Amino acid sequence: MKEHSHIIVGIHVTDRAKHAGAIQKVLTEYGTHIKTRLGLHDIGDAFSSPNGIIILEMVGGERQCLTILKKLAAIRGIEAKKMVFSHD
Repeated sequence: MKEHSHIIVGIHVTDRAKHAGAIQKVLTEYGTHIKTRLGLHDIGDAFSSPNGIIILEMVGGERQCLTILKKLAAIRGIEAKKMVFSHD
């Protein structure tokens, strides 16, 4: 991976209410490696979707990214993927 890369982690969350605590624990543990965090879910007048997406912009290198991906993947109902955008 190039020195000047943007590492993005996408997290698909099913059953947000059930998994929120476990996800938050991992995100807090690696908070110093998270530059930006964005949470998305459907919401309406009478409901809030049980599913959602969290997008993280990571700093600190690939090792921390791979570790957070491994910890998130260990949570049942969570799918996490990495995207890397490199530039000179």
